[in-house]
Amino acid sequence: MMTYLPSLAGGMLIGLACILFLILNGRIAGISGIVGKLAAGEHAFGNVAFVLGLLAGTVLFVGLYGHWPTVTITATLPVILVAGLLVGFGARMGSGCTSGHGVMGLARFSKRSFVAVVTFLVAGIVTVTFLRGSL
Repeated sequence: MMTYLPSLAGGMLIGLACILFLILNGRIAGISGIVGKLAAGEHAFGNVAFVLGLLAGTVLFVGLYGHWPTVTITATLPVILVAGLLVGFGARMGSGCTSGHGVMGLARFSKRSFVAVVTFLVAGIVTVTFLRGSL
Protein backbone atom coordinates (compact mmCIF):
# COMPACT_ATOMS: atom_id res chain seq x y z
CA MET A 1 0.00 0.00 0.00
CA MET A 2 2.81 2.42 0.83
CA THR A 3 5.11 1.43 -2.04
CA TYR A 4 4.13 4.51 -4.06
CA LEU A 5 5.18 7.00 -1.37
CA PRO A 6 8.92 7.17 -2.23
CA SER A 7 8.05 7.83 -5.89
CA LEU A 8 5.48 10.46 -4.89
CA ALA A 9 7.97 12.17 -2.59
CA GLY A 10 10.66 12.07 -5.29
CA GLY A 11 8.31 13.58 -7.85
CA MET A 12 7.30 16.33 -5.45
CA LEU A 13 10.96 17.12 -4.74
CA ILE A 14 11.72 17.30 -8.47
CA GLY A 15 8.79 19.68 -8.92
CA LEU A 16 9.91 21.81 -5.99
CA ALA A 17 13.48 21.96 -7.33
CA CYS A 18 12.21 23.03 -10.75
CA ILE A 19 9.97 25.72 -9.26
CA LEU A 20 12.80 27.07 -7.12
CA PHE A 21 15.21 27.05 -10.06
CA LEU A 22 12.70 29.01 -12.15
CA ILE A 23 11.92 31.50 -9.38
CA LEU A 24 15.51 32.02 -8.23
CA ASN A 25 17.25 31.93 -11.63
CA GLY A 26 14.48 32.77 -14.08
CA ARG A 27 15.48 29.70 -16.10
CA ILE A 28 13.99 26.31 -16.89
CA ALA A 29 15.59 23.36 -15.10
CA GLY A 30 16.48 21.26 -18.13
CA ILE A 31 19.37 18.93 -17.40
CA SER A 32 20.63 18.68 -20.99
CA GLY A 33 20.84 22.47 -21.29
CA ILE A 34 22.53 22.92 -17.93
CA VAL A 35 25.10 20.18 -18.53
CA GLY A 36 25.58 21.36 -22.14
CA LYS A 37 26.45 24.85 -20.93
CA LEU A 38 28.89 23.43 -18.39
CA ALA A 39 30.52 21.31 -21.10
CA ALA A 40 30.80 24.42 -23.31
CA GLY A 41 32.70 26.20 -20.56
CA GLU A 42 29.87 28.36 -19.25
CA HIS A 43 30.46 27.76 -15.56
CA ALA A 44 27.61 29.87 -14.20
CA PHE A 45 27.20 29.40 -10.46
CA GLY A 46 23.61 28.19 -10.89
CA ASN A 47 24.64 25.49 -13.37
CA VAL A 48 27.44 24.20 -11.15
CA ALA A 49 25.21 24.27 -8.06
CA PHE A 50 22.44 22.39 -9.89
CA VAL A 51 24.76 19.58 -11.05
CA LEU A 52 26.41 19.35 -7.62
CA GLY A 53 22.94 19.12 -6.10
CA LEU A 54 22.11 16.20 -8.39
CA LEU A 55 25.29 14.42 -7.32
CA ALA A 56 24.62 15.21 -3.66
CA GLY A 57 21.35 13.29 -3.93
CA THR A 58 23.26 10.02 -4.03
CA VAL A 59 25.29 11.02 -0.99
CA LEU A 60 22.04 11.89 0.81
CA PHE A 61 20.64 8.46 -0.12
CA VAL A 62 23.68 6.75 1.37
CA GLY A 63 23.36 8.85 4.51
CA LEU A 64 19.67 7.99 4.93
CA TYR A 65 19.77 4.30 4.03
CA GLY A 66 23.36 3.31 4.81
CA HIS A 67 24.09 1.80 1.38
CA TRP A 68 24.46 2.81 -2.25
CA PRO A 69 21.36 2.63 -4.44
CA THR A 70 20.96 -0.71 -6.18
CA VAL A 71 21.41 -0.35 -9.92
CA THR A 72 21.13 -3.30 -12.28
CA ILE A 73 22.27 -2.84 -15.87
CA THR A 74 21.77 -5.80 -18.17
CA ALA A 75 22.81 -4.19 -21.46
CA THR A 76 26.32 -4.50 -22.85
CA LEU A 77 28.76 -1.58 -22.76
CA PRO A 78 28.49 -0.90 -26.55
CA VAL A 79 24.69 -0.76 -26.29
CA ILE A 80 24.93 1.63 -23.33
CA LEU A 81 27.36 3.89 -25.20
CA VAL A 82 25.23 3.99 -28.37
CA ALA A 83 22.08 4.60 -26.33
CA GLY A 84 23.76 7.44 -24.43
CA LEU A 85 24.94 9.09 -27.63
CA LEU A 86 21.48 8.78 -29.20
CA VAL A 87 19.80 10.25 -26.12
CA GLY A 88 22.28 13.14 -26.05
CA PHE A 89 21.86 13.80 -29.75
CA GLY A 90 18.08 13.61 -29.46
CA ALA A 91 18.03 15.99 -26.49
CA ARG A 92 20.06 18.56 -28.43
CA MET A 93 18.00 18.05 -31.58
CA GLY A 94 14.73 18.38 -29.62
CA SER A 95 15.92 21.51 -27.79
CA GLY A 96 15.70 19.78 -24.44
CA CYS A 97 15.26 16.56 -22.54
CA THR A 98 12.50 14.98 -20.51
CA SER A 99 13.19 17.16 -17.49
CA GLY A 100 12.96 20.40 -19.43
CA HIS A 101 10.03 19.45 -21.63
CA GLY A 102 8.25 16.92 -19.42
CA VAL A 103 8.46 18.67 -16.08
CA MET A 104 8.82 22.35 -16.89
CA GLY A 105 7.36 22.56 -20.39
CA LEU A 106 4.14 20.71 -19.61
CA ALA A 107 3.69 22.73 -16.42
CA ARG A 108 3.85 25.89 -18.57
CA PHE A 109 1.39 24.40 -21.13
CA SER A 110 4.00 24.60 -23.88
CA LYS A 111 2.72 23.07 -27.13
CA ARG A 112 6.30 22.35 -28.22
CA SER A 113 6.96 20.48 -24.99
CA PHE A 114 3.73 18.49 -25.36
CA VAL A 115 4.85 17.33 -28.82
CA ALA A 116 8.33 16.54 -27.46
CA VAL A 117 6.97 14.47 -24.57
CA VAL A 118 4.62 12.53 -26.84
CA THR A 119 7.59 11.89 -29.15
CA PHE A 120 9.75 10.71 -26.21
CA LEU A 121 7.05 8.32 -25.04
CA VAL A 122 6.24 6.90 -28.47
CA ALA A 123 9.94 6.45 -29.27
CA GLY A 124 10.47 4.68 -25.94
CA ILE A 125 7.51 2.37 -26.47
CA VAL A 126 8.60 1.52 -30.01
CA THR A 127 12.20 0.94 -28.92
CA VAL A 128 11.27 -1.35 -26.04
CA THR A 129 8.77 -3.24 -28.17
CA PHE A 130 11.31 -3.65 -30.98
CA LEU A 131 14.32 -4.57 -28.81
CA ARG A 132 12.67 -6.53 -25.99
CA GLY A 133 14.60 -9.69 -25.42
CA SER A 134 17.22 -8.99 -28.07
CA LEU A 135 19.75 -7.15 -25.89
